[in-house]
This record gives sequence, structure tokens and C-alpha cells, in this order.
Amino acid sequence: MRPPGTGTGAAVVEFTNVSGRTCVLKGHPTVAGAGNGSPEMNVPLTVKQTGAAAPVKVSPGGKAWVKLTFVQVQGEGDGYCVSGSAPVVYPTMVVRLPGSGAHQVALDDGQFAECDDTVTVTAVSAARPS
Repeated sequence: MRPPGTGTGAAVVEFTNVSGRTCVLKGHPTVAGAGNGSPEMNVPLTVKQTGAAAPVKVSPGGKAWVKLTFVQVQGEGDGYCVSGSAPVVYPTMVVRLPGSGAHQVALDDGQFAECDDTVTVTAVSAARPS
């Protein structure tokens, strides 16, 4: 889900503890661009970490979050990257968080369009980022 006011360059990923016991998450995720095919076709993105990593206890049914921010594709149908690189569109992303495994995520309202195969990520947090 995209946070309000961030345009197309950011997404908040929510993790829900579906187990019957409290778990502890800590750290920054890795991120790969993905289609709907084989995991071997995923494209690992360069990750720039922001924020200090601290353990987050997540009780059963509880939630934790990370925020992904991308270099946005400019323009409309003929999108371009300010850097000169070619825009890339991924239907989904694979977000891997220590202690939680890998999760394939999609946007509610479109695809991930990004430049430079780079993403800035927050550390996992007990508070939903804005």
C-alpha cells in the first residue's frame, strides 16, 4: 500500500505475525524486482538503508512495517529516468526481512516503476511509517 502523499515512489510493506507465539524482527530488508514467474528471474535491487535497526517484538496477530522508497519514473506513457537509465516496471517485489523470510508483495493500484535498480529501505518498525 502506498502511503498518502508520497506519489508513486514509495510503498509501505506490512508484516503480520500469523504464528501462535511472539516473534522478534530486526534489521533492514533486501528487495528484488519480480514478475509472476520463477524466483530465479528476480532482479536484486541495490538497497540503501536508513534508520537504526532495533528489535521489534510482534505478538500473535501483531504487525510491523518497513517503507520502500524508489527513484521515480518521470513522465507519463513515455516515462524516463533523470539519470538516463531505462525505466523498469515490476508487477511485484520480493521483500526479505531477517526473522520473517521472503514475501512477494504487490501494490493495490498498479506496478512498481523505478529507476536505477535502487531502493531506500527503513529498518523494521513497530510504528507504521508515513
